[in-house]
Amino acid sequence: MNAQQLMKPVPESAWYKSSYSTGSGGECVEVAARPARVHVRDSKDTTRAALAVDPTAWTAFVEFAAL
Repeated sequence: MNAQQLMKPVPESAWYKSSYSTGSGGECVEVAARPARVHVRDSKDTTRAALAVDPTAWTAFVEFAAL
């Protein structure tokens, strides 16, 4: 059994896009914040595996990106 099989799927209702995303979509990422991990996926291909990072790593990334 691999790590992908051990992870529970993220419900579709948990994913959200940035308010900066255009109405036509297709040029952004989607994020699902869960208690133990923050999942990030490509909005153009939601069937691919999402990147899962520790919440503290996500917070550091967002703070850096906001500079």
